[in-house]
This record gives sequence, C-alpha cells and structure tokens, in this order.
Amino acid sequence: MALSIGIVGLPNVGKSTLFNALTKAQNAECANYPFCTIEPNKAVVPVPDERLNALAKLVKPQKVVHATVDFVDIAGLVKGASKGEGLGNKFLANIREGQAILHVVRCFDTGDVVHVDGSVDPLRDIETIDTELILADLQLVENRADRLAKQIKGDKKLQPVLDAAKALAEHLGKGEPAATFEGRETDAGKMLFNELGLITAKNVIYCCNVDEESLAEDNAHVTRVRELAAQRGAPVVKISAKVEEELVGMSDEEYLEFLTSFGVKESGLAQVIHTGYASLGLISYFTAGVKEVRAWTIRKGWKAPQAASVIHTDFERGFIRAEVIAYGDYMACGSESACRSKGLLRVEGKEYEVKDGDVMHFLFNV
Repeated sequence: MALSIGIVGLPNVGKSTLFNALTKAQNAECANYPFCTIEPNKAVVPVPDERLNALAKLVKPQKVVHATVDFVDIAGLVKGASKGEGLGNKFLANIREGQAILHVVRCFDTGDVVHVDGSVDPLRDIETIDTELILADLQLVENRADRLAKQIKGDKKLQPVLDAAKALAEHLGKGEPAATFEGRETDAGKMLFNELGLITAKNVIYCCNVDEESLAEDNAHVTRVRELAAQRGAPVVKISAKVEEELVGMSDEEYLEFLTSFGVKESGLAQVIHTGYASLGLISYFTAGVKEVRAWTIRKGWKAPQAASVIHTDFERGFIRAEVIAYGDYMACGSESACRSKGLLRVEGKEYEVKDGDVMHFLFNV
C-alpha cells in the first residue's frame, strides 16, 4: 500500500517547482504565469529510509526495494475554480484517490514571481483553496444525493444513505470540511465517504514554501500558518522549493553539505514523507534475504496476517506464523543466523501487532 499525496495550492506558489524537486522528475513545466501545469503530473518516488540501506549492507542482496510514495501535482486552483474558473478543478478527480493532501502555501515576498491575488497573504490563500475544495466536494455530494433520490424508489434500503448525503451537503454548505462531519462514522456515512473520495476528508499537510533566508528561522508568514495549523491539528513542513531544486543532481555528500549550510537536517522529500506517514499512522517493516531486502508500508496497529497481506493476499489467508527480529537486534548481531543463535528471533502468531522496523519472515499454507 503506497502512500499517495495530492499537491494543491494557488498558481505560482511553487507547486510545480516543488514537485520537480521532490520527485527529481523535472517533468512539470515551471513558468511565471498561472496554469502552466495543464496536465496532472504524477510520479512514484522511493521512501528515504536509512534502515533499509543499513540492512542491505549487511545482507548484500541482489536488489533493494524501497517503499514508494505517489505524488500527484495538479494545475493551480483559483477563486471560482468550483464554477469552472482556471484549470485546476478539471483535475481534482486525480487527487480524490490519494490519502493525504500537501497544501503548498507561498510564504516568501518577492516581486520576481507574480501572485495571482496581487499580494502575499498565506491565510487568505489557504481560505481560498479550502473554499474551492469544499465547494467541489459539495457538488459531488449533491449529485450523489440526486441519484439516490431516484434510486430509492426501487430500493428503500438506501434511505439512510440519502439522509446522510443530505446532512453532509448541509454541513459542506456551511463552509465546513467533510473531515468534521459528525455522521462520517455511521454505516451510511462510511459508505458515502468510501465511494466519493472527498478531498476535504483527507489529512492535510501544510507546506510553507519559503526563501533561503527563512529556512533556518520562521518568517512572519510561516508563523501565521503554524498557528492556523495548530488550531486544526494539522502538521506543517517548511521547504524552500528553490533550494530543493538546486539540490537535484548533487552527490549525496554535496547534498548533505548544502542542506547543513542552511541549517536543515533533512530534505524536503524526507520531511513530507515522514510527516505523511506520521499523520496517517503508517509504519514500515522489512523482509531481508539474498534475493532482496525490501520495505513494506502498513498501518500502525496491524496484526501479522494483515501485514503479510501487502506482500500477497494468500499470505493473510494461509498465515501460520511469523518469524520476527527487531531492527535494532538485527543490526547489533549483524545477521539473521546470529539473532537466531542468541534467541533474538521470535516466533509470533496471528495476534502479534507488527512494530515499525520489524524484520519479518512469514510462514503460510498455500
């Protein structure tokens, strides 16, 4: 289960530059005018995880397979997008299937880059995007309610779903995101949410795009975004898209030296992915053998059979037991055989809750 992140924001806030830098794809055209991204840009990138690389050095496998993250960048949204203004609204369907939204907010002042609203005001910009996403969701829910009203004549069991759709439409109509809808945990609410892929129901990560000078210390714009995000219980990452773009093509050594010079401990990609994992409750476990060392993404709290299912559904159905070594024990001992001889390899059953970093081997019936 790959993490999928949709990138949204106003035109000219640095979305496409950031997408290029994060994915190193350089396939999103960057220009100093709105709507230069006219087709959704998609990229699959490996999850940076030093633990995987460290395991590979010990095991020396034929290949190393990272967990992946899907990034989707769409055209900038503008005020009135839900009514057809601009191009961004046409591509909202491309981010409905994602698990999280990276909301890029311009937090730098410069006359070199035009702002679509004429001035830099991150809270106003956030409100504009929030409104357009809520209106887009409202349109989707209203259309679904209309269809349900017709279908209910032949199937009265749909009444609870129709009631939930009407209540949700009323909630969105008040300018409230789907995430705060009280009826989302009912059976009818879950059915609607699963079916519609509502954007305002997704976890949001606010991404402050700053200039070089504001990387080490927050500027006033970033402070305002952090305050708003804290009120909403949302995480914030601070990135300079310009600096990240300059990192592309550097060697690992140059890369680390460059980041350090700006007082930054990890790359923008690592920040976004680690924040995404944390906000969605995702963790990784590893499989390690001579053929491959690989990272697998699962939800925190999953039991061993569920964790095995991301490798193959047969593993969950025929699960017998799992052999587990804690990552720290594996690194300390240097090999699976050493862990086994020291009694650090554990045999776990169906009720075992997989921990982040576990090195696992599953036994199952075909």
